[in-house]
Amino acid sequence: MIIVSNQKKNLQKKAATLVEALPYMRRYSGKTFVIKYGGHAMGDEVLANKFAEDIVLLKQVGINPVVVHGGGPQIGKMLERLSIKTEFVDGLRITDKATVEVAEMVLSGSINKSIVDNISRAGGRAVGVSGKDSAMVTATPLKRTKMDPDSNIEKLIDLGFVGEPDIVDPTVLHKFIEANIIPVIAPIAPCDNGQTFNINADTMAGAIAAALGATRLFLLTDVEGVLSKDGELMTELTPKEITKLQNDGTIHGGMIPKIETCLRAIDDGAEASVILDGRVEHAILLEIFTERGAGTLIVKNTD
Repeated sequence: MIIVSNQKKNLQKKAATLVEALPYMRRYSGKTFVIKYGGHAMGDEVLANKFAEDIVLLKQVGINPVVVHGGGPQIGKMLERLSIKTEFVDGLRITDKATVEVAEMVLSGSINKSIVDNISRAGGRAVGVSGKDSAMVTATPLKRTKMDPDSNIEKLIDLGFVGEPDIVDPTVLHKFIEANIIPVIAPIAPCDNGQTFNINADTMAGAIAAALGATRLFLLTDVEGVLSKDGELMTELTPKEITKLQNDGTIHGGMIPKIETCLRAIDDGAEASVILDGRVEHAILLEIFTERGAGTLIVKNTD
């Protein structure tokens, strides 16, 4: 009797979860989600399979997921194997011609096809592309400056073939969505002269979310979300609140560029952005199908 009772309770919990999720399924049916996938979650086989299952579930309940993936650690390992030395400036890899060729090989090749395969094995239909395909993304060289400590003059840093999205044409993505195919996008794109550029996956995802007018941009990271000074997760923020948190130092370090990506996506056409921990199983489902959510939701100012 105890076993039967426990089984019944488990079934009741599952039923309650479905009931809680139902209104969110209705709300998001037919909407587009752009999901940046990377970090430790992408390197863990169990989490990679769970991620694929979640993406397929989103599609099955009527949501249109678009995946943009990173691959910095995998690029680094391949460069080591090929004995190609690289240099970083302020966390950005200086990318010469040999390095960008390796980046394209890893991102558009092994990583992209592995994610497509995982989604296919989970029951979905996916296709792997990069910004080069169908002229989806045109890049421009990324410009960064750094203050010279000796002269106190701001100098331009030459990052080589590191770019950022300039023009995004989502036509082919709309075609995939209409055909119930899940696009998986590698952050590689050409500039207007045809030269290949490597693009930060967060930045690529933000630009694509804006171009698609996505209901949500998800940045899967290796942190829980935006934390208060007391270490508590802040579940919802507006641009005005973010400015205050940046000014008082609550938002700092590596979280700043992620926040900037989220804000830019909202300004340019996305409805809202979410920063959440990709190391948590079913993080996306917990965020969108439960009342409390699982990460930090960034929405437009209410006034």
